[in-house]
Amino acid sequence: MKIAFFGLTISSSWGNGHATLLRGLFKALTTRGHRVDFFEREIALAAPIVLIAEGIKEGKAIMPNGADEKDAAWRIIVDPIDGTRGLMYQKRSAWILTGVAPNRGEETSLSDIEFAIQTEIPLVKQYLSDTVWAFRGKGVIAERYDRINKSASKLSLRPSRAATIEQGFAMISRFFPGARDILAEIDEEIVRGALGNPREGKAQCFEDQYISTGGQLYELIAGHDRFVADVRPLMRAEMTRRGVDLSICCHPYDLCTELIARELGVIVTNERGLRLDAPLDVQSDVSWAGYANENIRDQIEPLMLSALKNRRLLNF
Repeated sequence: MKIAFFGLTISSSWGNGHATLLRGLFKALTTRGHRVDFFEREIALAAPIVLIAEGIKEGKAIMPNGADEKDAAWRIIVDPIDGTRGLMYQKRSAWILTGVAPNRGEETSLSDIEFAIQTEIPLVKQYLSDTVWAFRGKGVIAERYDRINKSASKLSLRPSRAATIEQGFAMISRFFPGARDILAEIDEEIVRGALGNPREGKAQCFEDQYISTGGQLYELIAGHDRFVADVRPLMRAEMTRRGVDLSICCHPYDLCTELIARELGVIVTNERGLRLDAPLDVQSDVSWAGYANENIRDQIEPLMLSALKNRRLLNF
């Protein structure tokens, strides 16, 4: 396995204690036959890049050191651990997310991404983990790594072909306190509009609040989920009215691998049903919706837009 680190500058800024830990990590990795490269030394010298990630001053770094941003060939946006809390508590896998787009300056957006890859960080007790990547217009490649046998095998992923959310997983994300009541009302209105009133002894559909946008995209890709939407940014006005902060929203780095989902036929849109075009930065709040196929979109999108407009959360 080849492992790349984004920048000697970033790794050295962690502090002396972390540098010692890094040296131990590199030694352990190389002892096990892995190759460790640094983007700043191995890639950026040949093609300057702009790295976009949380924790970097101003949210981005130009590599190699001293290069001019306008001369960079690529803008690379990274979420090094998407799903931190679930991994910390050993509940769910987290994901490493990376998207690569030609450098169009500050105008570069999610819609410009040409290559995306997401790698699963498995639980300690889990011996299988997946990696999925895609080049725009060239389909998707996926593989599953066996930590016991130290071998990788091809993996076939396919979104659900179901025509309805009935008996499937479909949900509005509501991970954190603050506006869960409104988000639950929207969820309920959508489901009742699609499937009617609940029936005694029957579960019409199910939900899975996976606190990882990359993980949610994977669940759509793998055919586990049929509909997911995250409209937390639309709650800002209501939260202000309530005199509380909005808390955490989805950002562009959380969605930097949505190209993979689209290459497999998943429909990914913004809250208005349009193509995602959020800028590649670490500040922007992003609402999004994912539908496993066009039939699911036809069933759910009009109901979701209606529910949002009924609450004056969308202005057309």
